[in-house]
Amino acid sequence: MPRVVACGSRNESYNDFVTAHRKANDEVFPVLLVDSETTVAAPSPWDHLTQQDHWQKPQGARDDHAHLMVQCMEAWFVADRHCLEQYFGQGFTPDALPARHDVENIPKNDLMNGLKNATRHTVTKGEYTKGRDSFAILERIDPNLVRQASPHANRLLALLENL
Repeated sequence: MPRVVACGSRNESYNDFVTAHRKANDEVFPVLLVDSETTVAAPSPWDHLTQQDHWQKPQGARDDHAHLMVQCMEAWFVADRHCLEQYFGQGFTPDALPARHDVENIPKNDLMNGLKNATRHTVTKGEYTKGRDSFAILERIDPNLVRQASPHANRLLALLENL
């Protein structure tokens, strides 16, 4: 399985990717994975990142070096509500989550407010916080459910399977 390196902020992630890409060899395939922050209308992730963040695709980078969590990582969580119920336990209110199945089109604010409201009364974990909960949930969600709900996640998982 590929090694995952959390890099901090968006700009730190991009800068770390550029460095990793520059130093990469045949044994290393760096991938930039960031939230899109908004709806993706551009034809490729690099086009979106250029429009959104003014980031340039490094020389020699391919389109499959960049991947987006649309509109944010939490959209993937909503694809597996059962996992969220198990993780947060008693007091979790799944009806507070956005009801849409097209998780990539749920606005970021709706996702974050839905998670906040769904977890507000949980007994053991309390209200969702990105720092404490995001990677723990990401490890537990069913990739097949996420794949079905998110074309961008499917694209990433297909790449990882072929590395």
